[in-house]
Amino acid sequence: MMFKDTYQGVARGVARPLIPLAVALTLSSQAFAAAPKLPAYNVDTTATTVSGLSSGAFMAMQLGVAYSSVFKGVGIFAGGTYDCGGQINYTGCIYGATPSITQSISRMNSWSGNQIDNVSNIANQKIYIFTGTGDTTVGQSVTNQVNNLYVTTGHFVAAGNVRYDHSSNASHTFPTDFNSTGNNSCTSSLSPYISNCSFDGAGTALQWMYGTLNARNNGTPTGSFVQFDQTEFLAGNGMDTTGWAYVPAACATGTLCKLHVALHGCLQGYQSIGDKYIKNTGYNRWADTNNIIVLYPQAIRDNTSHATSASGSLANPNGCWDWIGWYGTDFDQKTGKQASAIMKMVGRVTSGYTGGGGGGGGTTIPNAPTSLSVAGSTATTISLNWAASSGAASYNLYRGGVQVATSTTTSVTDSGLSPSTTYSYAVSAVNSAGESARSTPINATTPSSQPYSTSVTDTVVNHYAAGRLTLAGYLQLGAKYGYTTSITLYLCGSTWTNSPTCGPLQ
Repeated sequence: MMFKDTYQGVARGVARPLIPLAVALTLSSQAFAAAPKLPAYNVDTTATTVSGLSSGAFMAMQLGVAYSSVFKGVGIFAGGTYDCGGQINYTGCIYGATPSITQSISRMNSWSGNQIDNVSNIANQKIYIFTGTGDTTVGQSVTNQVNNLYVTTGHFVAAGNVRYDHSSNASHTFPTDFNSTGNNSCTSSLSPYISNCSFDGAGTALQWMYGTLNARNNGTPTGSFVQFDQTEFLAGNGMDTTGWAYVPAACATGTLCKLHVALHGCLQGYQSIGDKYIKNTGYNRWADTNNIIVLYPQAIRDNTSHATSASGSLANPNGCWDWIGWYGTDFDQKTGKQASAIMKMVGRVTSGYTGGGGGGGGTTIPNAPTSLSVAGSTATTISLNWAASSGAASYNLYRGGVQVATSTTTSVTDSGLSPSTTYSYAVSAVNSAGESARSTPINATTPSSQPYSTSVTDTVVNHYAAGRLTLAGYLQLGAKYGYTTSITLYLCGSTWTNSPTCGPLQ
């Protein structure tokens, strides 16, 4: 579905059939007046899970790895391996390829405890993987590698914690077991990419991650659909101005609930198919009867070309979640722009925890956090961590005395900062009894805006002719991307590279 025409109109030197962009635009979420802020609810912070389809599945796995201390379960519907798009051209990660997972595993282990949460947390997760035999957009060989990364080769989680469904004849689509207006047949990869495949994908994934659940509500939803402002978490960078959540009636009145994050695929955001992913996938039916809030973050089309990690310069015209580095080479780390924005949403929803089901409620205000330190920084972000406070349900981050973020873990990334600027930070601990005093403040400084002095976009052939590439570099990039493909090179000192962070040629 979504990957085949994601890059329509971008010269990649790869001839593939394109799926028609026959998506009837309903009312875009941007047409609404400013939406209210995302509310906080009484949510058990130990019961958060995530799933997604296609690019949403890539993002779900990225979140599950980068924030493994937060997510107890991860659902991957027709998605690929962690960090694949950070290593090789995107076409080698889908289309029935068999991407190597050696470098993925190496990076997970080397980033563990720094750029991502400790990988030992993954052993406690329940992993659900789905692919259809008719899926030629991603393909079973790709999801086989996802399973291998988790279990066979990576050994991050025991086989008993993974369920891999791959016998359905489904095409590249989200599988349900009921009919909804606008959906297509199970063997057709067409908008809205949600199909009656006689298989309850949402229910199967949720029950695998949470265990036995009450029977779903097949009637009229009894909860409410909440539209909220996404720009307070991240403006631009491929994200729509508003997101959605489904809130069961009991959760709205203070009952202790769980949280599931459901990520649409390319061409499935509200801008493209209206509320179909929000209402037709089946998550809300199970949420209604099991006190599960479903968070539906929204990506949006971006027709501006961006330098990616390993696929040259590309636009994102179909509103895919970032799995190739459109918005930074740290896209699948804790500092990734979209990933950290989604985690801020998770932090907001769960910040209303008041006790009664794990997660650090308590009747005594916790002590102020200690050991606040800088974990990393970019020109526009600063990542911090601290020691846990006993009894804390969440933490508030203050910059210059103003609260700027909430986290349910002992780390957070503050984004939208200015290069070469010093900021003062403090953090407090929160539970149902109240908020602690703030920690001892620290200062943190962002580095300069870019490590390179200039950049030039041209074909590989022209870069070589202009002397920006050596013969070896010319052959390397030409073989990988195509000699007539336009790529961006960056001048780092006296060396040209296609890495915006001044790494070696990729």
